[in-house]
Amino acid sequence: MRRLQLDQDIKPLSEFRANVGKCIQQVHQTRRPLVITQHGRSAAVLLDVAEYEALMERLELLEDIQLAERQIEEGKGISHDEAHKIIQQRLKK
Repeated sequence: MRRLQLDQDIKPLSEFRANVGKCIQQVHQTRRPLVITQHGRSAAVLLDVAEYEALMERLELLEDIQLAERQIEEGKGISHDEAHKIIQQRLKK
């Protein structure tokens, strides 16, 4: 995901309401999120669908890595050779 450009990517709710189509088009074209403010404070973020999906994939991968690291610390890991044997057995089926 690209970084916000503060002068372009923060819109008050009133401007967002008046220009929803234009705001959605901006998010699609720039691949940057749009921060929507209400009463001068951030209230919501509008993301392009592809950018959201990519973000979720990265998050899931990071969570999987974190889980694996925790399992290794708890002694639940297996050696590379053992993992290789298990995979080879599954591929033969």
